[in-house]
Amino acid sequence: MSEEKRVKTREEIPSEYKWNIEKMYRQQDTWDRDFQIVRDGAKELASYEGRLGEDAHTLLEFLDKRSDIWRTFEHLYVYARMRKDEDNTKAQYQSMCEKAQSLAAELSAALAFFAPELMKLSRETLNGFLRQEMGLHLYVHMIKNILRQKEHILPPQQENLMAQFGELTAASGAIFRMINDADMKFGLCRDEEGDMAELTHGNYISFMESRDQDVRKNAYKTLYEAYRRQKNTLASTYYYNVKTSCVTSRIRGYGSALEAALYEDDIPVEVYTNLIETVNQNLHLLHRYVGIRKKLLKLDKVHMYDMYVPLVDLENQEMSYEECVELVKKGLEPLGKEYGEILAKGFGPQWKWLDVYENQGKTSGAYSFGSYDSHPFVLLNFNGKKKYAFTIAHEMGHSMNSFYTRMYQPFIYGGHSIFTAEVASTVNEILLGHYLRAHEENPREKLYLLNQQIEEFRATFFRQTMFAEFEMLTHQAVEQGEVLTAQWLCDTYGELNRKYFGDQVDYDQEISLEWARIPHFYTDFYVYQYATGYAAAIQIAERILNEGEKAVEDYLEFLKKGDSDYPIELLKIAGVDMSQKSPIEKAVSVFEGLLDEMEEALSREI
Repeated sequence: MSEEKRVKTREEIPSEYKWNIEKMYRQQDTWDRDFQIVRDGAKELASYEGRLGEDAHTLLEFLDKRSDIWRTFEHLYVYARMRKDEDNTKAQYQSMCEKAQSLAAELSAALAFFAPELMKLSRETLNGFLRQEMGLHLYVHMIKNILRQKEHILPPQQENLMAQFGELTAASGAIFRMINDADMKFGLCRDEEGDMAELTHGNYISFMESRDQDVRKNAYKTLYEAYRRQKNTLASTYYYNVKTSCVTSRIRGYGSALEAALYEDDIPVEVYTNLIETVNQNLHLLHRYVGIRKKLLKLDKVHMYDMYVPLVDLENQEMSYEECVELVKKGLEPLGKEYGEILAKGFGPQWKWLDVYENQGKTSGAYSFGSYDSHPFVLLNFNGKKKYAFTIAHEMGHSMNSFYTRMYQPFIYGGHSIFTAEVASTVNEILLGHYLRAHEENPREKLYLLNQQIEEFRATFFRQTMFAEFEMLTHQAVEQGEVLTAQWLCDTYGELNRKYFGDQVDYDQEISLEWARIPHFYTDFYVYQYATGYAAAIQIAERILNEGEKAVEDYLEFLKKGDSDYPIELLKIAGVDMSQKSPIEKAVSVFEGLLDEMEEALSREI
């Protein structure tokens, strides 16, 4: 009789595999105290309304207090959010997270006067203030960025209303996460050993990588059956998320929601459209890969649930978390001694950056998070596979970026645009892949790693571009007055999937529901940055491997810059110009070369 495999509770996970989040707040009273400090601080900041032009000292005093209050708020919010992510079913942390989100809206409302009032100050006045108060020089880039957005800032009263509605406009994403992470259950599936195992977000890909097509098919249909039952609710949730973006961008005078999303980081819309256009022109390469996959798996028909199974069947792909960590350390040695020492401490028992294993109610997937005053934290759902080393390398890339930035930048520039953040994570993956291939002598293992790199391209470059195109289509439709019904979303997504994967795939109705399970769709126009980041990372990793120390110095300098300049300018420090098509074309060329290498390897007997 098969044994049912149950996901552990949070309490059953050993402490050495949990992050040390307790260092952020040892007691609930301390969190409550900071909450009140921010609430009181919001009122104090509001009292500066009408006073920013009085003199240089008053402006500097306000900006310093604004920074301090936001810094405290970030710390308490990050703590509440990560506590909730540990187990989304815990009412205490649900409540704390909701309180923190409400406080964000309160703080934003109190500061709604800031940008409009700053914009009323003449350039002569601001330059005079800068001459009088050296402390204001810290804020020059931030002030310039606000002034650049002058035509999209509303009068103070309207900005206040927009800020107060901020909590409500974020509701769609919050509702989706509760449905997806807390309420939705997929049931049991039979695994390769014949045991009945609970199907979860965390182990779904493990089912998809099974050599047994029936296991893959059953898990695939089981998962999407749960989304089918919720499709109308999820369609409504996503529609209002898109509607919110479209209405907000229109109120602020942008030409589109896409333009609004890219404007703050000074990213031209052409960067987005160039990505989609260039990838569309080269979809024949993805179709070619599907053909290789179909042939090598010896399938009469290839389905979407056949897309994740490794093309090379290897024994013993199981690997402990500790072994994966050692692989990551070795793979990232080209980044230098200092980088390696910090990385080792992050993995170590004193710093404990990582929360390793899946537990009941834990947020799915993986991420890097943290506040300016904490060290970075990494949420994982480790699945016991060697391939997961790439996920660890990816998230530690984010964390190392945060670590370096917070070491060298003040709080106001201590974050990252997603456009640059995804570069740091992907460089790590590419370097790890290079290390594994360079140190592998077994031909089948080398072919497996080659396929893994091609799969990374498929998932990060092509698939995320497909997601980006879907987002563009949904927002354009709403801007033209369409309602995003479940049927419209399924039809649109299904057609897009056919275009990207080609006519060798035997499509089924389940894949048309994939839109319903993508969390990143609730952060508008986010996913394209995975693809652009991947393209940039390819060039940076090549420089590091070919040029050595100088390229590493440039790259680490880039990691230290945070938000101190616009993303495209920051990437130039590392040697990449993303305003041009060339990085995207370079990525396509590398993918084609990998396909050539795979076909050559397959032509030889292994």
